[in-house]
Amino acid sequence: MKLTYATRRSALALAQCRAFVARLASANPGLELVEEQIVTTGDKIQDRPLSEVGGKGLFVKEIEEALLDGRAQLAVHSIKDVPGVLPHGLFIACIPVREDARDVLVSPKHGTLAQLPEGAVVGTSSLRRSVSLKRSRPDLRIVPLRGNVDTRLRKVDAGECDAIVLARAGLVRLGLQARATDVLSPDVSLPAVGQGALGIECREDDGETRRVLAKLHDEPTAFCVAAERGVMVALEGDCKTPLGAYAERVTSTSGAPGAHDLHLRAFVSDPDGGNLRSAEERIAWPEDAHTAAELGARLGHRLKTGG
Repeated sequence: MKLTYATRRSALALAQCRAFVARLASANPGLELVEEQIVTTGDKIQDRPLSEVGGKGLFVKEIEEALLDGRAQLAVHSIKDVPGVLPHGLFIACIPVREDARDVLVSPKHGTLAQLPEGAVVGTSSLRRSVSLKRSRPDLRIVPLRGNVDTRLRKVDAGECDAIVLARAGLVRLGLQARATDVLSPDVSLPAVGQGALGIECREDDGETRRVLAKLHDEPTAFCVAAERGVMVALEGDCKTPLGAYAERVTSTSGAPGAHDLHLRAFVSDPDGGNLRSAEERIAWPEDAHTAAELGARLGHRLKTGG
């Protein structure tokens, strides 16, 4: 069997894609996999924040077109780049085990968030990260920072800013986890929806590809991501929305041996950080992803209405 997989061309996209494809080949002996590299609109625009140019769909549109026209049978995405509503005929068939979802600070000179001097310059183009950092350190000066991971690291090394904020998952996948000087607790910087998780997309009617992908699907990760995406859909969130949502599988409060709960936290604010609302909810571990998504939608509705 031969399958073509579509991926962005960035170093991080290729690293995470090829690692997944290697596991997929191992789980499906005899499977032949061919790479199709695609430059997305989001990759072409590097001089403006995503919030100004269209948001999440910029990183998946051309890749989804390759699925729909048959050039590729599957696509490997960072699921935090995938909009809440998929094009007709496409389906997220596999969400593998999640990498660490937390944000990290990279500050070669100062180290931790607490050690940054007053008025320090921090680079990030994420409204979510900007709002989160300002809650802990209102004195910081946040400046826009686009580019791939290597570009951002070079900028902080060159002293263009005192620190940058990145997803730890990206550094791990590039073998650069040692560059992180401070791992930020979700209490300080609540992760983005789906951060650290991959979403493997294919055509909904492609049963053969779906069967191949099913072998690497991780149900606990999928349920947590479904809850987070439920928040995003309810809030109609995009890159113009400072929004964080993070779900975890935790030991149940019921005391039953081996039982687990799904713990979901989320926040949303106006783009300038005003009108910030946060909420959390905990339920017994759900039986399916639909129930997890309903939890997210319920929490998102609470944030939207202030209820």
